[in-house]
Order: sequence, then structure tokens, then C-alpha cells
Amino acid sequence: MGRQDARLSPDRRSHLRDLRPAHRHRRRPHRHPRHPRRPPLCHPLQGLAGHHRRCRRASTTLPGMLLTPLLLTPDHDIPAPLLTELTALYAANHEFFALSGDFPDPDDIRPEQVAAALAEELAHPDAEVLLARSEGRLVGIAITLAHHPDPADPDPWIGLLMIDAGVHRQGQGQRLARLVEDRFRAEDRTAVRLAVLDGNARALAFWTALGYEVVDHRTDRQHGRPCAVLRKPLDERD
Repeated sequence: MGRQDARLSPDRRSHLRDLRPAHRHRRRPHRHPRHPRRPPLCHPLQGLAGHHRRCRRASTTLPGMLLTPLLLTPDHDIPAPLLTELTALYAANHEFFALSGDFPDPDDIRPEQVAAALAEELAHPDAEVLLARSEGRLVGIAITLAHHPDPADPDPWIGLLMIDAGVHRQGQGQRLARLVEDRFRAEDRTAVRLAVLDGNARALAFWTALGYEVVDHRTDRQHGRPCAVLRKPLDERD
């Protein structure tokens, strides 16, 4: 499995206020108005705190897999231990990235490159990063787009579904795909789309085996790479 190109999709707490009543004889201290502070966007994921509010469901489960949204730190970073896990996951799929061209050197994928790639995906307000764990170990990632900017396309998209190469052919990809579909079903979405790069026969076979059908061929907007667009109705659970 590898990344299904999301760039066909265009051009990607509540705070509880302390309500203790002040003592009637206590004088409240004068407070000067504060101006909002905006930290410099030094980290590629800063400015994406709103991603917390986009998490539509806290988690989804199947036997052997737990799917949860990526949550950033208060500084809007990916927690360092998680970024290490993600980098290892991406690096394990170097063969796919050699095909996609998403990283300068697919045999040397760095943490800062993974952080930048995720920041690019999350720049879209409807994007969500989902992390798949099995027995506590990160085994996969999915990136989804809830709404396509083209009003003629009512379907959500799977922009990326990737499984750790060390657990390929163990059914983890199917579990992850079905968990993503279940999230969309819970939101009453009726179908889902994705794109597969031409030449990625393995990914095409994977998706068609899960009931996806090719409905279009086009090039992605960022790199002009030819892709097949696949769609699957979500009217019932497989």
C-alpha cells in the first residue's frame, strides 16, 4: 500500500472558563486589556491548532486496531516521540516514495520533512490525520479530506493510506481502510473517493479488492502525475 495522491483534491477544547463567583466584599484587581499574541510560525505545524476542532470522532476501533486523530501539542507541534514513530513509518515505505517523488531522497526521510509534509496536508481546513495502532504500536496512517472544494464532487477523499512495511500482508491495510470508511458512514456520507498513481499496480489491486471502482483518469494538480480516480459507495458495511 502506499499513498493515494490527495493533490487531486485541490488546490489541502473548548476552553472552560473559571466561573467561581468573586466574594462580594472582595475588590477585583484591575486588569489591562491583553492583545492577542501570535507566535512566529517557526515550526511547520504552528498555526494548525484548529485541527483539534476538526476531529470529528475521538476514535474508531476494529479487533486488532485503534484509529485516533493526530493531536498536536499546545505549541502546535507533533509530539517528539510520535514524530519519531511517523518518520520510521514513512521511511519503511521508501519504495512507494521513490515512485511518488514526495521526498528528495526516499532512502533518507527526515523528521522535519515528515512534519512539513503533514503541515502541508493539514493546511486544508477539512483535512484530518488519523493514526492506526495495534497493541500500542503505530502501524499505519490515513489522511482524509471531508469535503472536496469542487461543488460537483460531494464525496470525501482518502488522500493517504499507508501501512508500516514491516506488517504488510497481515490485513492491517484492510482494517485501516474499513475504519476510515466507518468514520465516513457515521457522518452519513454516501461514498468515498481516492486516487492511485499510474504505475502503482499494487495499490490499485488493493483498492479494487475492497470494492473501489475506477471512475476517472486525470493528472494531479501539484506534480502533473497521471492518476486513476476510484470511488466506492458507502451504503452498507462490508
